[in-house]
Amino acid sequence: LSLPRFVQLLETFVGEDVSLPTLKKLTAFIKEGYKQTEEEKTEKLEKVHHTSLLAQRKLLLEALFEKWDKNASGLLELEEVITVLSTFNGGMEKETLENAKKHLCSHYPQLSQMGKLSSKAFQTFLELVASELTGNEDEAIDNLVEFLTRSVKRSHTECVQSLTRRKWLHSIQQAAETSQASMEPVYKAVFKAISQDAETHGDNKKISAYIALLEENKLSPERGQFFLHYVACTAYDAPCVLNQILYRDMKGVSFTAVEEGKPVYISRVQHHENIHFWNSDRPVAERIGAFLVLPLHDAHWRVFGIMGFDTLQEQSEKAFILTHEINFYQGVSRAFSKAYHHICMLENILQMTVTALDWLYSWAPSIHTVTVYLVEPGEDKTCGYTVHKMITTDNTGHKEIHNSPVLLLRKDNILRDFLFKCINSSEVICTSAYGEHHIAVPLRDLSGQVLGLYDISIGHNQELPPHEQKNLQKMLKIAQTACFEILKMYLEGTEPSYVLEAEHIGNWRNAGILFHRFMLQDLRECI
Repeated sequence: LSLPRFVQLLETFVGEDVSLPTLKKLTAFIKEGYKQTEEEKTEKLEKVHHTSLLAQRKLLLEALFEKWDKNASGLLELEEVITVLSTFNGGMEKETLENAKKHLCSHYPQLSQMGKLSSKAFQTFLELVASELTGNEDEAIDNLVEFLTRSVKRSHTECVQSLTRRKWLHSIQQAAETSQASMEPVYKAVFKAISQDAETHGDNKKISAYIALLEENKLSPERGQFFLHYVACTAYDAPCVLNQILYRDMKGVSFTAVEEGKPVYISRVQHHENIHFWNSDRPVAERIGAFLVLPLHDAHWRVFGIMGFDTLQEQSEKAFILTHEINFYQGVSRAFSKAYHHICMLENILQMTVTALDWLYSWAPSIHTVTVYLVEPGEDKTCGYTVHKMITTDNTGHKEIHNSPVLLLRKDNILRDFLFKCINSSEVICTSAYGEHHIAVPLRDLSGQVLGLYDISIGHNQELPPHEQKNLQKMLKIAQTACFEILKMYLEGTEPSYVLEAEHIGNWRNAGILFHRFMLQDLRECI
């Protein structure tokens, strides 16, 4: 039990109206009666030590990856890492590296085609190599890290540049995690990172950037199964580029990047015959510059769009996009992909929740209202996170999805403090507030942390009828299971599992189907 859970357990046990003398008696009883055996102490210490070692190893390997990845591209060449490792301890056996590579490719199938390591894949690879070596695995990891750290040299300028760029990339992920499921802050963070880099490391180069997502072409499929929809761009290009549609049968190299899954770089667009210029008013003499298209990959290396860059604004010798800039833009595209899919994950969870609540009101009509909150990292000094009201529903059929989520601060919501207790303890809280009985239920992520919660009001009733209580418990169980499934879908190295035919449609866009799938499976198990 964590401290908040322990406190919540005791509060639940004694009730709300306990007297101070009774509480003191209980405290004294627990202090006197709680005994920990030597075996339990040893087991607990070993567990803490093991957890600490894993955390230290993770930080160590992440730092090593960042040192190798000097341009913050987010990827390393697998063969380059293998070449350096082959000289470890005077020459590592080829079979050792081949075995580790084989196991790695079975876990990350895209590696056989792409040949690039993400930070997570890099860590997995080194752990696999260490497991192939004789002796203690922890010592082997330490020796490998020390060797790989010595094998790469970075100047002070390169280190500062890398650190600065990682700070900008981190701001993109931070924007997603504090966006209340909105893409706008993410787009702003992406273009800000690009403009800051051009200013700081590109000699104030004028750079245009845009993001286009693949969408299914239902209106004119004869022009291709998918089209690219330009959903965001730098301010200068907005009048000509924003909301444009690029079809497969139009001029352009963007679909080459989509189909091959590799970057396309054209150093001089004026000498290339297959460039699509959105600004048709631009004189031919001014169509001079470089053009870069990067495919956007999801966690499973499937392409879902492109990120484009050009220097057509820059009418000077700076109009080229240099190698270190290309590498950084790849880092930006990866950061955007993670941020984009974080938003998609939240949208899917909210959509699944709406479906779950629709089912709940049909089977538990005594429930008056359910309010859904999203928990995000934040600057609320009292708790270190922020709570946003996302969905409000009631048993009359009213449903409101808040486009501008309402922020709840703990200091301003004393009567709703049970919501914050629910988040801190990650446990169900039952209490009375505003003259009604409330049940606060956490929605947890894969690590057990609270990412959202349900505030369920049953009015003046102290409890639900037994059959409705059972249906509420079933709904909460199924919703949590569906939430876990959605979260797993966005993990690198995992594949989503489909059961119902409808789940294949729209690449899981209808996340509400998941709730019905697990409800159906639960029903089958009961038969």
